[in-house]
Amino acid sequence: MDRVLNPIIFCLSIALAVFAVYVAGYGSFSPAIFRGGVVLVSVLLSALVLVRTGLSPDGKMTDAIAVVVIAAVGIIACLTFSNVQIKMDTEFYFPNQTEVWIGFFGLLAILELTRRLWGMSLALVGAFFLVFAFFGNYFPGFLNHSGFDLGQVVDAVWFNYSGVFGLPVSIIAGLVWVFIIFGVVLKGTGASDSLLRVAMVLTARTRGGPAHAAIVASSLFGTMSGAAIANVVGTGTFTIPMIKKRGFPPAFAGGIEATASSGGQIVPPIMGAAAFLMAEITGISYGTVAIAALMPAAFYYLSLFTSVSIEARRQKIQIQDKSEIPVLTRADAIASLTFIGPIVVIVLALLWGYSAAYAGFSGLIAALVLSVLNPAIRKDPLSLLKSFSEGGISAAKLMVAVALIGMIIGVVNMTGVGLRFANLIETLGAGSLYLSLVLTMCGAIILGMGMPTLPAYLIVIVIMGPAFVSMGVETLVIHMFVLYYAVASSITPPVALAAYAAASIANANPITTSLMAIRLGAAKYVLPFVFITYPSMLLVVDFNWAEFLWLVPRLLVLVWLVSTALSDFEFTKLGPLQIALRLVAAFLVMVPSLPVQLAGLALTAGLVVLNRRAAGQSVVTA
Repeated sequence: MDRVLNPIIFCLSIALAVFAVYVAGYGSFSPAIFRGGVVLVSVLLSALVLVRTGLSPDGKMTDAIAVVVIAAVGIIACLTFSNVQIKMDTEFYFPNQTEVWIGFFGLLAILELTRRLWGMSLALVGAFFLVFAFFGNYFPGFLNHSGFDLGQVVDAVWFNYSGVFGLPVSIIAGLVWVFIIFGVVLKGTGASDSLLRVAMVLTARTRGGPAHAAIVASSLFGTMSGAAIANVVGTGTFTIPMIKKRGFPPAFAGGIEATASSGGQIVPPIMGAAAFLMAEITGISYGTVAIAALMPAAFYYLSLFTSVSIEARRQKIQIQDKSEIPVLTRADAIASLTFIGPIVVIVLALLWGYSAAYAGFSGLIAALVLSVLNPAIRKDPLSLLKSFSEGGISAAKLMVAVALIGMIIGVVNMTGVGLRFANLIETLGAGSLYLSLVLTMCGAIILGMGMPTLPAYLIVIVIMGPAFVSMGVETLVIHMFVLYYAVASSITPPVALAAYAAASIANANPITTSLMAIRLGAAKYVLPFVFITYPSMLLVVDFNWAEFLWLVPRLLVLVWLVSTALSDFEFTKLGPLQIALRLVAAFLVMVPSLPVQLAGLALTAGLVVLNRRAAGQSVVTA
C-alpha cells in the first residue's frame, strides 16, 4: 500500500507547494474557487498522510478507512461550497436542504481531521462553538442567545466568506504558505548547517559555548521556519549533544534548545510569518509590526544568554581554549550566503514596497538559486523536491486547523458572543486591566497547547482582542501580548511539544525539560506585561524618549534579577529569602512609580553586594 500512497502524497504535496509559491508571486483568483480549492487539497493531502500513518506494519488498514470516509465528505463539501458560491455570484441563490446537510457534514469532517492532526485541544474548542451555535438558547448568562437552526448555522459558517472559508484561509494560503515552504526549503539547502557552524565559532569564547550557539542559530532559523518542533529537531540533534558534552545537565541542554527554538517566532523580520499575519489582520503596516517586535525580542534573547552564563558559572564551566576553536574557512563564508542571501532579498523586497507575499516568493527563489553553493545540492539537486514535499504537507496540515478557526470566527460573528465576552473580561477583571490580562494570558497558553502558534494566536485574538481595545489598549500592543503567550504554549506543560521533542534528543525527563525551558524563558512570560505598562518599549506606540531611556536600564536589572533568582545562583548559591527578595525587587523596578522603582533598584544593589561578599567569604574559607 505504501508503494501506492507514497508517490501520490509526494506528487500532491509538491504540487501544493508549487501552487503556494505561484500564488505568492502572481496572486490568486476567484475566492469561490481559490478558498474552496485550497481547503479541498489540504483535506485530501492531510487525509492521505493520516491513511499512511494508519496502516499497520504489514500494510493492512487499521483506522484508515474512517479517514478515507471523512476526507471524501470534506472534499464533497468543499466542492459544494465552491459551486454554491459561484451561483451566489451570478444569481439570487440560497443553499437547498441537500447542500445544507453536505455543509454540516463538512464541518464535522474538519473537526475530526483537526482532532487527528492536532489533538483534542483545538478540536474541543471547535466542537464547543459548533454546539454553542445550535443550542445557545440553553446556555446561561452572557453565553445565551436565541439559537439558530441547521440552515442558519451552515449558511453562516460554511457557505459564507466569514466562516470556514473566510479571511484566515485566504491569508494563510496567499501569504503564510510561501513562508512555510521557504523555511523547509531553506533547511534543505543546508543553510541551517552553515548558520550553526558560524554561530558555534562566534560564541566559542563564551562560557556557554554551544548553548549560546544554540540560542543564536535557533532564533535566527526559527524566525524563518516558524515551526518550533521542526527547529528543535533540526538544530537540536547537533547542539544538544554538544551542550551536554560541555558539562551542562541533559534537562538544561534540552530546555535551552526548546525555548530558543520557540522564541524564533517573536524575532523580526519574519517572526515565522506572524508579523505578516498580524499586519493583515490589524491593517497596520508590516514595517511597524517588525519594529514593534524588535526590543521585546532583544531582551528575551538577552535573558537567555544571561541564564546560560549564570548556569555555566554555577557548573564551573570554563571558556574554551583558543586552540580548540574551529576556524571559519572561505568555504564556510560561501556557505553562509545560503542563509544570509535570502534574508537580504526578503528585507530589500519589503523596503522597495513589494507585498509580503512577493517578498517571500523572492526569498524562496533566492534560496533555490544560492543552494548551488552547497556541494551536496550540486550533486543531488532533486533532493530539494523532498523539501518541497515536506513543506506542502506542513502547509496542508496548518490549513485544516485554520479552516476550523474560520468556523469558530463564523460562530462568534453570528452569535455576537465576542462583544459579550469583552464585557465578561471587564467584569471578571473587576475593572482591573492586569487581572484581565492574566486571564487572557492563561487562555492563550491553554488554547495554544498542542497546536501551531498561528491558529492559537488567531483564536485568542478574535475572542479576547476586542475586550482590550474597548478598555483602551492599543490594537498592536494586545496583538503582540497574545502572540507571546501563544508562542509560550509550546514550552508550557502539560502539552509542551517543543520541550518534549528536545527532551527526547537530550535523553532527559520531558516534564523536567519543560520546566527548565520555562525557567530559562521566563522573560517570555514577563515582557508582555512590561510593554503593556510601557508601550514605548514597542518603539511605535505612544513612544516617549524619556520613558524609553529610563525603561532600558530597568529592563536590564529585571533580566538579571529574574535570571539569577530562577537559577538560585549569582556569584554564589542563593537562599530562599534572597530568591524571594530578588523577585520582589524585579517587580518593584517595573512598577510605574518613581519612588517604588528607586526602592527596587536600591534593594537590587544591596542584594548584589551581599551575594558578592558571601562569594568572597566562601573563597577565603575554601
